[in-house]
Amino acid sequence: MAAQTVAYSSLARAALPCSASRVARKSFIGAPLAQQQLAVRAQRKFVVKASSSTEGSQVDVDALVKDLQEKWDKVENKTSVIVYGAGGIVVLWLASTVVGALNSIPLLPKAFELVGLGYSAWFTYRYLLFKSSREELVEDIESLKKKISGEQ
Repeated sequence: MAAQTVAYSSLARAALPCSASRVARKSFIGAPLAQQQLAVRAQRKFVVKASSSTEGSQVDVDALVKDLQEKWDKVENKTSVIVYGAGGIVVLWLASTVVGALNSIPLLPKAFELVGLGYSAWFTYRYLLFKSSREELVEDIESLKKKISGEQ
């Protein structure tokens, strides 16, 4: 009987969110097997209802694939896009390897963290505290956007 109680309570905890599993754990202690089974069935219905309410927020995969195909068809030089994409993946892998190697050196990650905190404090003081400096930052960003898009 004790083994069945443990089995049913662990089953109920696995099928429920954290807060519901705490309630289930409390309700199974010392309860007869029939009551435990009824409680598990009721909790499973609750979980099914809670998960079915998120169905409306799912992404329409067919529309997404169709949109991507249309954009891919509009690309004129497909080979350069593929080469740039593959190069970007290689650069990300290489950067991850370098950061992993630097992270394994003692005290260096803490020094980088200190430098990052210092830069964040400087950036906040320089660009975010005062209205005139925020306007300057917005102007800089807009000019950078124009340079990138080729409008300038």
